[in-house]
Amino acid sequence: MGFRTISSLPKAHLHLHFTGSMRHSTLLELAERDGIRLPTSLTEEWPPELVATDEKGWFRFQRLYDLARSVLRTEGDVRRLVLEAALDDAADGSVWTEIQVDPSGYAAKFGGVTAFTDLVIDAVRDASQQSGIGIGLVVAANRTRHPLDARTLARLSAQYAGRGVLGFGLSNDERRGNTTEFAHAFAIAERAGLALLPHAGELLGPKHVIECLDHLHPNRIGHGVRSAEDEALLDRLANAGVALEVCPTSNVSLGVFSTLEEVPVRKLIASGINVALGADDPLLFGSSLAGQYAVLRAAQEFADAELAELARMSIRSSYAPPEITAPALAGIDTWLASEAA
Repeated sequence: MGFRTISSLPKAHLHLHFTGSMRHSTLLELAERDGIRLPTSLTEEWPPELVATDEKGWFRFQRLYDLARSVLRTEGDVRRLVLEAALDDAADGSVWTEIQVDPSGYAAKFGGVTAFTDLVIDAVRDASQQSGIGIGLVVAANRTRHPLDARTLARLSAQYAGRGVLGFGLSNDERRGNTTEFAHAFAIAERAGLALLPHAGELLGPKHVIECLDHLHPNRIGHGVRSAEDEALLDRLANAGVALEVCPTSNVSLGVFSTLEEVPVRKLIASGINVALGADDPLLFGSSLAGQYAVLRAAQEFADAELAELARMSIRSSYAPPEITAPALAGIDTWLASEAA
C-alpha cells in the first residue's frame, strides 16, 4: 500500500522557536563569516546528542542554543533566519506558522527589546509575502529570568496586540522559577486579548500542567505530553479546550521518552485533546514539521486519515485568520481523498 506525500498535507506549525528555526547551513555560514568557533556537536557531529532530564544536560542544551543565537549579528541575519524558516515550513506543507521569540535575548545587540520586536515583526511580514504562508509572532518570557522581566515583555506584547504579536509565552527549563510568580505577566497579556501559550508538562509532570492551568490560564500548552500520566488532568484539558503542542523528536532527544513509540499522541487524542505537532528547535534536533508526521507514521503506524486529523487539529488550534483556515481544511480533505502514491 502506498502513502500520500506528507509535505503536500496542509498543516499549521504552532511550536517553533526563533533561533531554533535557523538552518544548520546558515549557522555554519554565519559563524565562519564572523570567526565564531562552534563545537563539533554543531558541526561534523550535528545534530548534537542531547539529554536534558538532569540539570547538566539542560545546561548543555542551553549553551548550544546561546552559541547559535550569537551568530545573529545584523538586521540582515534576522531577516534571513525568518525567511528561511518560512520557506522551510512552506516546503513542509505549513500554511500558517507561529514563531516564538524572547526579545530580551537579542536586545543588547539590536538596540533594545522594542527595536528588536519591530525588526522581527517587519521580517515576519516580508517573509510571509515571499513564502506565501501566514506567520504569527509569539513573544515568550524566559522562566529563568526574574518575573518582573516577564511583566515588561507582557506589556510590550500588549502594545503590539493586533499589530504583529498574537500571543505571549513562557519557555526555557520548566524546572526553574516559580510558575505562580508569572501569573501577573500572563494577566497583562490576557487583558490585552493575546493568546496565552506557556510551556509545561515535558520535563515536569502533570502537577506543573495543573499549576499552569490554575495560574496562567493557557489557551494552548507547549509540549504537555506528561499530562498523559493523569486521567483527571486529561479530562480537564479536553473540557477546557486547551490544545497541546507536541514535539515527538525533541521529546526523545531530550530523554523525556526513550523511543518515539512511547510519545503518547494517541492517548492525548483519545482523551479529546487537540494535538498540534511541532518541530520545536530544528537546528538542535535535526527535526522538521513534516518530519513529525513522518515519525508518527513510521514509529506508531499512524494511517493517513489519522495524520489528516492531526493536521486539522493544528489548523483548529492555531490563530490563523479564516481566509487561511478555511482553504487549509478543504485542502486536507482533498489530500485525504487523493490516491496514495
